[in-house]
Amino acid sequence: MHRFKQTSTFPVKVQTCFKWHEQPGALERCIPPWERVQVIGRTGSIQPGGTVHLIIRPGGIPLHWISHHIDYEKNVSFTDMQFKGPFKSFIHTHRFYQEREENRSTLVDDIAYALPGGKLGNLFQRTIHQQLEQSFRYRHHMLHHDLATHQLAPTTPLTLLISGASGTIGRNLVPFFTTGGHRVIKLVRSPPSGPDELYWNPEKNDLDLSSIDHIDGVINLSGENIGDSRWTDSKKKRIIDSRIQTTRLLVQKMVERSQKPRVFLSSSAIGYYGNRNMDEMNESSTKGSDFISEVCDLWEQEALKAADVMRVVTLRIGVVLTPKGGALQRLLTPARFGLGGPLGHGKQIISWISMNDLIYSFHHCLFHDEIHGPINLTGPNPVSNRTLAEVLGRKLKRPTLLPVPAKLLTMVYGEMGKEIPLASTLARPDRLRETGFRFTHATLDTALNYLIGTIPENNNEPEI
Repeated sequence: MHRFKQTSTFPVKVQTCFKWHEQPGALERCIPPWERVQVIGRTGSIQPGGTVHLIIRPGGIPLHWISHHIDYEKNVSFTDMQFKGPFKSFIHTHRFYQEREENRSTLVDDIAYALPGGKLGNLFQRTIHQQLEQSFRYRHHMLHHDLATHQLAPTTPLTLLISGASGTIGRNLVPFFTTGGHRVIKLVRSPPSGPDELYWNPEKNDLDLSSIDHIDGVINLSGENIGDSRWTDSKKKRIIDSRIQTTRLLVQKMVERSQKPRVFLSSSAIGYYGNRNMDEMNESSTKGSDFISEVCDLWEQEALKAADVMRVVTLRIGVVLTPKGGALQRLLTPARFGLGGPLGHGKQIISWISMNDLIYSFHHCLFHDEIHGPINLTGPNPVSNRTLAEVLGRKLKRPTLLPVPAKLLTMVYGEMGKEIPLASTLARPDRLRETGFRFTHATLDTALNYLIGTIPENNNEPEI
């Protein structure tokens, strides 16, 4: 048997730390973004009798991992054990301790494991230990900031209605809010699978909210993917319609309610500003003249029709970094083979934000009543496309010598190639900073550490 332990102290009482682990979404929040893990199902809770079924893909090979919860003492510990999976044995005990300071507690993740294959399997023990170190450094870093962020808000749970919950952002946002104790009702286009799903069909103007007595906030994430193919006339129509129809229906239904939500967070993008080269943009800057600028303007104007009856925030989201989707996902595969390089001349500015900081900025906008209208959700340190490629290559220990010619991008993607990968938008998060938001991943170097699993043993990235 081998042993692994990770110990950290958190800025909350032991009861709060333990309760977080009991909430829906805790498992999803614990999975590092670079790990290819899929939650297939679960039964029960973290108390004895509960089960979790995962599919993991080490080396791209799908393997089933089923764990059973076997021990539980409230606010003290709980244990799960592998029933079926890649290890010969794997027992994970979570131990919680209250510190002398009232709002401080310690968590010890204690894992005892054995590898299959006898002496041959033990040759991989060092690699497994290093993988556990990376995973649990991420888990404790994420848990610290999740708990700290939830402490900034009122303790009364909210009921939130979310569209686009199955998208890249939604899949991260929902478990963050549910681990904070909030109820999240997801709008779905297929038959609902439980009480926290509600059917809707924006194309047919179909949405019945009468079954929900109280809604505190609405978060609108719906919209056709803008960066996955050429912008044909039909694609452009889907891009526009998928945003306008969904937003219009949500606004209509909220305005009609006798009990109205107090806040509406509606997605937009820094594409609002268009390609501005090296000019700095903030929330008071004018819109650009590109197709995506027009889309964002129409999108925001539709959301602002609700401003007479509730607080409306239009979220101008930057380039969201996550290996689960978007720009970073597309860059990772060629970069791992040493084929990463700048797009075009590489001087275009990327106003990026890490996925976790994006989630925390949604929370910030939800609870800060002074925020209304447009707000840039971008990090404090934008970089050039070339710098992004070089830092990613350095993290992966791969060369970045092969630029992708601009002509090739425009030949393959047409107008989309010009407005997305080759465009330059330097958007500053002025309103976030002015209202006291603190970034957990302020630099690209630190963000990538926690996104692709290259976390140093002692990371002292300051919050700013």
